[in-house]
Amino acid sequence: MTSPLIEDHALLSDQRTTALVTREGDIDWLCMPRFDSDALFCSLLGDEEHGHWSLRIADGEVVSRRYLPATMVLETVWRSPTGTATVTEFLPIDADRTRPASDEGTGSDASLGETTGPRADDSASAGGEPTGSTAGSSPGSATSLSGDVDDHSDLVRSVTCTEGEVEVVQQLKIRFEYGQAVPWVRRGQDTAVDRVLIAVAGGDGIALHGPPLAAKGRSHEGRHELTAGETAAWVLTWFPSWQEVPAEPDVASALERTSQGWSTWLGKVRVEDEHSEHVARSLLVLRALTHRRTGGIIAAATTSLPEDFGGVRNWDYRFCWLRDAALSLEALLAHGHVDAASTWRDWLLRAIAGDPERLQIMYSITGDRNLPERVLEHLPGYEGSVPVRIGNGAAVQYQADVVGEVMIALSAMRDAGLEESEWSWPLQKALVRFTVDQLDEPDQGIWEMRGEPAFFTHGRVMVWATFDRAIDAVQSHGQPASSEDLSLWKRLRDQVREEVMTRGVGDDGAFTQTYGSTEVDASLLQIPHTGFLPADDPHMLATVARIEQDLRTRDGLILRYRTQGQDGLPGDEHPFLVCCFWLVEQYAASGRLEEASALMEQLLGCANDLGLLAEEFDSGAGRMAGNFPQAFSHLGLIRAVDALAAARR
Repeated sequence: MTSPLIEDHALLSDQRTTALVTREGDIDWLCMPRFDSDALFCSLLGDEEHGHWSLRIADGEVVSRRYLPATMVLETVWRSPTGTATVTEFLPIDADRTRPASDEGTGSDASLGETTGPRADDSASAGGEPTGSTAGSSPGSATSLSGDVDDHSDLVRSVTCTEGEVEVVQQLKIRFEYGQAVPWVRRGQDTAVDRVLIAVAGGDGIALHGPPLAAKGRSHEGRHELTAGETAAWVLTWFPSWQEVPAEPDVASALERTSQGWSTWLGKVRVEDEHSEHVARSLLVLRALTHRRTGGIIAAATTSLPEDFGGVRNWDYRFCWLRDAALSLEALLAHGHVDAASTWRDWLLRAIAGDPERLQIMYSITGDRNLPERVLEHLPGYEGSVPVRIGNGAAVQYQADVVGEVMIALSAMRDAGLEESEWSWPLQKALVRFTVDQLDEPDQGIWEMRGEPAFFTHGRVMVWATFDRAIDAVQSHGQPASSEDLSLWKRLRDQVREEVMTRGVGDDGAFTQTYGSTEVDASLLQIPHTGFLPADDPHMLATVARIEQDLRTRDGLILRYRTQGQDGLPGDEHPFLVCCFWLVEQYAASGRLEEASALMEQLLGCANDLGLLAEEFDSGAGRMAGNFPQAFSHLGLIRAVDALAAARR
């Protein structure tokens, strides 16, 4: 099986989980009910036997696809020799399940030509073996849904024939636990006495509402004819396997509520006129990667999409990096969205809790600390890129920049008018104490190097920023601190500044990747963002010259660093998109507007037809690489557009 291109995918989100859909209608990545849950469609990292759900129009071709304006609702137009159809796909937000139950002996299946009595395939499992009944699946069961929205998660695929007649062709293979577990599948009833296809493995349950699919070997398939004006919808629902099967949500209501939810949120956000569509889409992606109940922001929707095709640079990004989240919050704040900042700050407080001296660089969406990295040996990986990893061992690394990133974001919240909560300022003082305790420790750097720790210049600048923002909180915003603490912070801020300027600058005046090295690093482009030096400072201009010399590829994009030496891993990688956007910022802020605009246009051309960006871009092959879509890339785009607008003003 040939892997689809990364950029061939669309993202669906309900702000609890995500799904990826190819242009040709194959959902090959879906985790339910959370971003970091085990995947039940995992063919993206293997083949069809690892789970997928394809829906297409027989003998058809895709004419166009788009998101409905200001939403994450996907609309795909198909054309076949006999007609045209529109497929609408989305993950509902707050789906309405309040419709009354069907009358005895009827239900949604009756309108689809089924009776509610036994059928030949009522006991058909995915493997075609007979099965019995499931406890708790009948409407008379004592078990009932708790009403918590996390007790279920839905995926809707609706097809409307718009002209002539079309045939909808589907194949469904549910494989829990990243493709390892073939479920027990049968037909049963939901709480509204409607007949559904039910798949269960361990604690996971899946129900499929809609025109029935028939068991065929270890999958279910279906062919359904529609004529002009007719619509058929399928709803796949996750639920805890020990609970009753939830009733089907009202699809029309769910579509309206979901569309309105996305567009209302975006309508509250300020967007510049220039590149407004790309900025709006990037803001929606950041929102889509934010868990709407906990406030945690994940780095990307996927795991193990390779930075080096066929190589080992494959990581799980479905967690909340403090750095990525802090930078995302700054981008949202810059566009007037203070609510997201408040919920993220609450998440941060819960994650760090009473133990800031054991600060991690990342946590789960609920703030859990334990993210052990392990390899899924049964998966062959995307285009043979192994190992496929879940969890992330970098969670235990010390990265000196992280506290500074958080302090800068919290400072931006204060500047935006968000008042400190009872615990937020004490937390920040604890983070400063953590930084003091780690002051003389080398780290792994922003890129999570797996080589030996070192003093990364960017990280040391962020240590400076930690003290600088704490001092500003006291002096500009009246936050309480003892005179001893304030004196210590000022002394250490000056000490670290002198250290960076002495040990982090090479003979050519450029900042170096680490103290004493001759390498350069794209993270150094972030120095002006901290306020440490302006973008037009001679040291920054010298650093940019070195980046252009050592890290710029033939087509003008930027690598984050040269992989030999400090990196600690075999193989290579491709230009890192957020670094390219940082260079746009630097060009704009230092007066190189023409070059900034040209690079910006080139980068916008790296996005797919839906405006989505992965982590990296293989310019030689003209394709995306790395996890997708990547929050870092999208926040970089937003900031680059803002920098261009500011420079032109």
